[in-house]
Amino acid sequence: MTPKSLFLSVALASSAISVICPTFPVTAAEKALPRASVEDGLLAQLFRDSDEANLKRNPINAIYRGDMRYADQLGDYTTNAYFAAERDAARADLAALKRIRRERLNPTNQIAFDVFKWQRTIDLRGYAPELVAIAREQPINHFTGFHNAYPGFASGEGAAPFKTAADYENNLKRHREFVVMVDRWIMCFRDGMKSGAVEPKLVVSNMIEQLDLQLSQGVEGSTFYGPVKAFPAEMSDADKLRFRTETAAIIRDGIFPAYKRLRDFLKNEYLPVARDSVGLGGMKGGAKLYTYLIETNTTVPMKAEDVHQLGLSEVARITAEMDKIRQKVGFQGSLAQFFVYLRDDPRFQPPSAAWLRDEYFRIGKRVDNRVREQFSLIPRTPLEIKAVEPYREKTDAGGSYQQGTPDGSRPGTFYFNTYDLKSRTTPGMETLYLHEAVPGHHFQISLAQENESLPAFMRFGGNTAFVEGWALYAETLWPDLGMETDPYQRFGGLSDEMLRAMRLVVDTGIHAKGWTRDQAIDYMLSHSNIGKTDATAEVERYIAIPGQALAYKVGALTIMKLKDQAKAALGAKFDPRAFHAQVLDSGALPMTVLEAKIGTWIKASQ
Repeated sequence: MTPKSLFLSVALASSAISVICPTFPVTAAEKALPRASVEDGLLAQLFRDSDEANLKRNPINAIYRGDMRYADQLGDYTTNAYFAAERDAARADLAALKRIRRERLNPTNQIAFDVFKWQRTIDLRGYAPELVAIAREQPINHFTGFHNAYPGFASGEGAAPFKTAADYENNLKRHREFVVMVDRWIMCFRDGMKSGAVEPKLVVSNMIEQLDLQLSQGVEGSTFYGPVKAFPAEMSDADKLRFRTETAAIIRDGIFPAYKRLRDFLKNEYLPVARDSVGLGGMKGGAKLYTYLIETNTTVPMKAEDVHQLGLSEVARITAEMDKIRQKVGFQGSLAQFFVYLRDDPRFQPPSAAWLRDEYFRIGKRVDNRVREQFSLIPRTPLEIKAVEPYREKTDAGGSYQQGTPDGSRPGTFYFNTYDLKSRTTPGMETLYLHEAVPGHHFQISLAQENESLPAFMRFGGNTAFVEGWALYAETLWPDLGMETDPYQRFGGLSDEMLRAMRLVVDTGIHAKGWTRDQAIDYMLSHSNIGKTDATAEVERYIAIPGQALAYKVGALTIMKLKDQAKAALGAKFDPRAFHAQVLDSGALPMTVLEAKIGTWIKASQ
């Protein structure tokens, strides 16, 4: 998953346009505008104006891409004024787009026009009053909550830079705004208590545990204290002393008291009235929200029942493939017993966290040796491999990716999780690397960011179906990249594919069919070799962020279908490097736009 991406906790602020970028110097493509049509120029100007206005409304996102113009601001994503501004901006963008004649645009800009129109249309639907109310009244959860992501951002090892005295000053200013934001969350939760839009007890309990864990670190052990443990060499001793003192003070007197207020409120007031049900169907307005979330995540208007049935069919297909592996390795028991064997036998458990790290480095080198056979586009952004930080590892996924900066000053990062190490079975390590790192998220996100010929919203934005669909598709390249030659690693690949298929069943089961948490966990344990720790984290993720997990399979199946169409049409002329370049060189596209683009490329290549 990308988490990356955006860690803002507002459920409906997930659009590509809400991932903001700074005003960049005019690119080579834009310098050609005098020779282009007037419509091309108008479209480029609309993109720049929309992007700059969005940056001012969402200052923190720019930091992720190295723009420090608003780095002294954190913003607030929970006020009615914020949502109203976002809604008005979407309306204004669509009105401006309507004045541009698509047929007069060049082919690249026609794609950009279509993406922008789709994204802003779905954004505007998301700012409907009844949906905004739910987003505002549930400002954080245990999976995407800003309370749990902000420490890493401000840790000295995250996106916020600490190279100059100004960077340290900006950090302190953001901390002061953060304290105010935490207290606003409490007000938002109180509004939800009045309206009936409350989180499940499970989610609330997890948030309480996360806050307790951070508070237990103490001031100097706090993740927030990280930046003052090591300073830039050129910083004066006086500044070092001042920043160390002021950072400790804001943690001790500002952030920790705010966390305690939030923790005590959640524990004493909110938890008693939180929902026993875990699905959106058990909450006022939840069914309508889930319908919206299915479309905004998959980019296609699917019904929950159709998604559920697709999942069941995929589970059945993958189960048959798994059983072939069971027979191949000579396991005499049933497939269910094989799951237990893979889950519990020590031979499939990493011996140490250091071994896990070193093995991912070895896997990475093997992939690098073959990746140019499949890709002509290779990102410049370097990749870093590191373990998930202890303060967030319990509720984090088994693997994740955080994007780097376009200029390469901050690398992309593949995170692996060492929590409850015995549950981290070794089959599937190769697949996880293909998904999160190369050629999955790291390739797709980095190549888009590095492509200055794209408008900013296509460089830095995206939709879940494409972003996660590409990463899941990247797993299917295992034979081309020399991976999964061992049958147990191949079984691990099937297990990861099974995970994405089960998500279709479980997510819709929870939010549209009234499944319980335990029912969902039992389903996953009985249909795969996933460990209970991972299954629990997965299910609690679906509870916290409904619909997001549906996008993987829908996106991957679309890309695989398009690849099959290209192979059938082009025959011997088919080149996977050219196909992958076509899929990746325009950023993350909605599925309908991607289908149209690849269809045009196939015709031109025949």
